[in-house]
Amino acid sequence: MFTEFEIETMMENEQILQAVGELKKDFLKTDAPYLEISDHDFLSLVMMGPTVGIALANGSVSLFEELALNKKARKLSKGGYFMKKDPVVYGLKFLIKKYDNWEEKFFALIQLTMNQLFNVQALHRDFDATAAVSYADYKREVLNTPYIFIRYLSSFFTEDDEDIISIRTMVKVDYERMKEIGGKLGLNKIPVFHMFCQTFKVK
Repeated sequence: MFTEFEIETMMENEQILQAVGELKKDFLKTDAPYLEISDHDFLSLVMMGPTVGIALANGSVSLFEELALNKKARKLSKGGYFMKKDPVVYGLKFLIKKYDNWEEKFFALIQLTMNQLFNVQALHRDFDATAAVSYADYKREVLNTPYIFIRYLSSFFTEDDEDIISIRTMVKVDYERMKEIGGKLGLNKIPVFHMFCQTFKVK
């Protein structure tokens, strides 16, 4: 997962800062009038969007999934909130309840951050998305991919900062949702995302 310091660095970009402020204002006015959250923590909430989307793949968030989401959220909050209410955790409750209303806007902001922070187009190339890829090829592709993009992948689609090269298991409904979210974020145009998806053992 992204660290609070990586989120802080993103917020130093003027275009990202402005877009975060505008979307936060809209979110608070529309669905979270009682949420007190900084721009930094709101961007953290936005970055939780893909993970929340996967958790909602079967229509609801289980207690186990909620605990995992809260754990991720606390890592992103600026300064830590061990003894008081964490604004990102609190914001998750509003996001989960109205996720369908905000997914498109949150994903658009995520795409903006990627376009501001690195050359996304440079990662696009022609490839056969149906072709099987060896685990060795995948590991080499990860090493040849910009670190910042790997951070996005691991933050959205892995749990508890596990190594992105690890072999993971995922239930089918969550797996299909992950691929759908990847398409909405434009990740389906990037070979390493398809290779990453192939590393999952689908149950």
